[in-house]
Amino acid sequence: MKFIGIIPARYASTRFPGKPLAMLGGKLVIERVCEQVSKVLDEVVVATDDKRIFDAVNAFGSKAVMTSANHKSGTDRIREAADIINTDADVVVNIQGDEPFIHPEQIEAVCRCFNDPSTQIATLGKPFGDDIEAIENPNSPKIAVDTKGFAMYFSRSVIPFVRGAEPKTWPNQFPFIKHIGLYAYRTQVLREITMLPQGQLEIAESLEQLRWLENGYRIQVALTDMETVGIDTPEDLAKAEKMLSEIG
Repeated sequence: MKFIGIIPARYASTRFPGKPLAMLGGKLVIERVCEQVSKVLDEVVVATDDKRIFDAVNAFGSKAVMTSANHKSGTDRIREAADIINTDADVVVNIQGDEPFIHPEQIEAVCRCFNDPSTQIATLGKPFGDDIEAIENPNSPKIAVDTKGFAMYFSRSVIPFVRGAEPKTWPNQFPFIKHIGLYAYRTQVLREITMLPQGQLEIAESLEQLRWLENGYRIQVALTDMETVGIDTPEDLAKAEKMLSEIG
């Protein structure tokens, strides 16, 4: 089975314009993402709508393609990139362009989901542990999974609701799972899901993956114990610099 990693990277960002080109430990953020992904996948492509990012990626020796500036999601962007390069990969892996500390083991875990021929889409989850504040944070979507590890629902609300127990005790009552935005899709499925209209669930929760569930697609959830560090703001970049210096 052949896999390709496609990294969507936009220049425009409300909270941190140009973050793919921000410097982190002497390298560009997008360069560090490419390096991490290349440890696992032989083919890695950055899909961008900005010539500055395109030129920078080519300058440090990775491959980039120019895509439309009108895409509403990273999924739409990687679908266009896959079509531009006419990929023959069986599975497209979508790695966020602001995750310079993505672990190779996490990418491998998502790729292994496709050993099951019924897997159409795969993503990553991480146990929350006992942090009830993190569980209650609507910016950290939760996943409910079935007995075979497939997603039943994603929500910004706490799912499930633990009846008859104080919220502070909920982490001791149920293994809540945090969703981490690493995706992989069979290539034909990627083409199909980008043709779907938004559904009511996606509009309500502002979670794109609910569109896929609402249309009957199956999403297998790989689990990891490793935390990821996304960079959404300049403050996040400062924290990442500190983390990098501690790692050495």
